[in-house]
Amino acid sequence: MHTTGRNLPGLLGEARRWFEEALSQSLERSGEVPVSPPQIQLFAVLDEQGATVSELAQRTGVTRQTVHQAVHGLVDAGLLEQGPHPSSARQRLIRRTAEGERVHRRASAILAELEERLAERIGRGAVAALREALEAPWGEPPAVGPAPE
Repeated sequence: MHTTGRNLPGLLGEARRWFEEALSQSLERSGEVPVSPPQIQLFAVLDEQGATVSELAQRTGVTRQTVHQAVHGLVDAGLLEQGPHPSSARQRLIRRTAEGERVHRRASAILAELEERLAERIGRGAVAALREALEAPWGEPPAVGPAPE
């Protein structure tokens, strides 16, 4: 087995970009509205109930400003909508529009095809092992190294 010695977070980031680029190109090829990587990430973590900008920032691990920009781009594209939050007059609830739901289903089908293509390239066992490792509970992130004195 060939290994590069590079760190795992970098490799995981490259793997995510591989899927994002392939998804973006596939959506554009099929005539869908072009979406940026931050918009793809946001769309991926938005569930059926909707979420606030703060919740989306926490789920994606990016700033509220980045999420806010991505939301506005997707609202302008007709894929998301903002509405009143049922329990907070100060917050807005972000949800997919009907068109956003259609594109989400299309993106899910593309991602399944990409996973199949990856399995053809690196082996079904490797993809299954990768999925199993990523779905396993990792626990809270540990602090490593010497404790401060």
